[in-house]
Amino acid sequence: MEKDTILYVIKKSEEYLKNQGIESPRLDAEVLLADMLGLERIRLYTNFDKKLNEAEKDAYRKRIKDRVTFKPIAYITNKKDFYHSTFYVDQNVLIPRPETEELIEWVLKELEKDKSYKILDLGAGSGCIGISLKKEFPDLEVVLSDISQEALDIARNNTDSILGNEVTGVSFLQSDLFNDFPPELKFDRIVSNPPYIPEDEKKDIMPDVVDFEPHQALFLSDPETFFTKMLETAKDFLKQEGIFYMETHTKWATRISELGEKFGYTNMEIKKDISGKNRMVKLCYG
Repeated sequence: MEKDTILYVIKKSEEYLKNQGIESPRLDAEVLLADMLGLERIRLYTNFDKKLNEAEKDAYRKRIKDRVTFKPIAYITNKKDFYHSTFYVDQNVLIPRPETEELIEWVLKELEKDKSYKILDLGAGSGCIGISLKKEFPDLEVVLSDISQEALDIARNNTDSILGNEVTGVSFLQSDLFNDFPPELKFDRIVSNPPYIPEDEKKDIMPDVVDFEPHQALFLSDPETFFTKMLETAKDFLKQEGIFYMETHTKWATRISELGEKFGYTNMEIKKDISGKNRMVKLCYG
């Protein structure tokens, strides 16, 4: 096998990643190289004999070194495919996950084509929820909120790159939950993927998550207080017949429904994810 060809560097990288404990060494080696070269992964196979130049080898070597620290692929490439779009991500935002696509599907299924809606993406992060909803329903008015200004900057950039910088009906609001919302702001739908992993589970989480993703978007020290505050305050920003959709921990879905009933929500519904876990909660108000 000739040195410095695509096939050669893939095989060497696969061996190195495997020895460092990476679970999918061949896949990771190929994904990182294809992205760096601007190729679809399948195109690597028709270019196995192509040699990399020194700059390409250096750039690829850096990516492989990043990966052996368990840095997620999405943070190395700054890309994550999610619900028919490619989102920019870095360590300021959570990497979008398939369960959240299921949440989006649920919301979309219950929107009526001939109605207008104002929707809040609460704790927007990369903006994957609000932007995906807006892409499917262009007439939606969407507000993306987050406690982190860095996250909002990323959400704004993703809005421009996915929906176009001429898009209307998208706004951004920096706030810790609803603390800085104008009291007159009302929504037909609130959709959220808030932090929901209990702190005591942190020790069991894979290093590519716990060592790199933003902890304030993942972990809760006091879930009861957090969800109580969220649900009690959210109803002040829902219109009559408004609906709150939330992704959550399987152990919290039932408790969130109970809290919803306490605060005057009705028609609570818990939905399982594709793995059969109680993952999403719907609460109606008014």
